[in-house]
Amino acid sequence: MLPRLIRRLLPLLFLFALGWFLWKKIGPTLADLNPLNTEPKVTVTHNTVLTQVEALGKLELVRYKFKDIVEYRRASRYPLLPDAKVALVVGGEAVGCLDLRKIRPQDVVFEGDSIVRVVLPAPELCSFQVNHNQSRVFSTENGFFQDADLVDQGYKYAEKQVRNAALQSGILAQTQRNAEQILVPMLRTLTGRRVIIGQKLVMPRVGPKQ
Repeated sequence: MLPRLIRRLLPLLFLFALGWFLWKKIGPTLADLNPLNTEPKVTVTHNTVLTQVEALGKLELVRYKFKDIVEYRRASRYPLLPDAKVALVVGGEAVGCLDLRKIRPQDVVFEGDSIVRVVLPAPELCSFQVNHNQSRVFSTENGFFQDADLVDQGYKYAEKQVRNAALQSGILAQTQRNAEQILVPMLRTLTGRRVIIGQKLVMPRVGPKQ
């Protein structure tokens, strides 16, 4: 009885083993072809290209940070409609710097054995911007489905105010003072001479926004 039972079960065991082997081999392929498999397949393609190398010589010397509440109002085009306005809580910052690339050989003069005179370029407001991580929209009124454009204009106005506030707060003068505090000890150590700092008699030029 037992040998006969084994002979009957042997083909079934063989088929089971064959099915298990085939499932291990082609199961993953079939799973990928299953239309019910909703797991997304992600393919990433990128090609990073270096487009420009720019020499930088701007020495950042001071950073001013501001907080402001700005109400930007835009007049309505139609007499019967109220003006649109947005209120923003704005955080901004401005950076004062010197462009060391503007120092020429004739701007550094040695006098005798004890003095060196250095004429520095005029300080610049090299960047000013709204920090959107520290800003938010407080309210909008009468935007008439143009709230996004109204908010964008409000932020642009706030950015100009950051620039004006930095200039009015004396950021250029502070940039000059910080430059002297940093450069005088450095040049004195390098040259072993007394260092006298001068400044070019030109109007400060505001650098481009970064």
